Amino acid sequence: MNRTIILHYHLFKNAGTSLDRILRDNFGPKWVTAEFSTATGNNSPQVADWIAAHPDAVAFSTHTAMGPIPRIDGVTIVSVMLLRDPVARIRSAYRFEQKQQADTWGAELAKTNDLEGYVRARLDRPGDRQCRNFQTHRLASLIPGDEPELVRATRAMAQLSVVGLVEEFDKMIQRLTDKLRPAFPDFRAESIRMNTTMPAPETEMDRRVGALLEEVNGDDRALWNLMHKETGS
Repeated sequence: MNRTIILHYHLFKNAGTSLDRILRDNFGPKWVTAEFSTATGNNSPQVADWIAAHPDAVAFSTHTAMGPIPRIDGVTIVSVMLLRDPVARIRSAYRFEQKQQADTWGAELAKTNDLEGYVRARLDRPGDRQCRNFQTHRLASLIPGDEPELVRATRAMAQLSVVGLVEEFDKMIQRLTDKLRPAFPDFRAESIRMNTTMPAPETEMDRRVGALLEEVNGDDRALWNLMHKETGS
């Protein structure tokens, strides 16, 4: 018998907590989460092993899955990812890490710097993609190769079962519901937003940082614009 599961590529500050709440409300203990090393840029085999090791689970959520969408005999994977306006995402990440009770480098950086200091430090840190085309980087990992990241990321969007915009969360949920209906006819989703942070009034520094972020996130902006065009918004 074929098994259908949901694989949520939970990108940081892209409304993934809200989606996870909906999945957890529908599937209870059959919703599971785990994290993986991203050192090699491809942990798809570990993700596949995780899915296989939880035969009773239905919904799988992870912040750190990278590499091609797993292929598992007898398993249909409904893959889902949310994208967000790149500048809004980074501002939200900064506000979240300012308040986060964690000893991570990012949380400490946010607590000891203003937005501009946070952004510039992350841009200067080798290998740190949090403020530089983060979403493009994660999407491109689904299609390894030598082509430019934006090319691979655009192709990867077509490989995902459901991809949507944070700004159009309810539309994405409706597409996910339609995709799941054959296997899970009782799947239900109400509009919900979890783990949100309210923006502060914009200052001159914010405008300066916004211009910098637009400059270094051109690929993420291109993907966001493409999604708007495809969804007709």
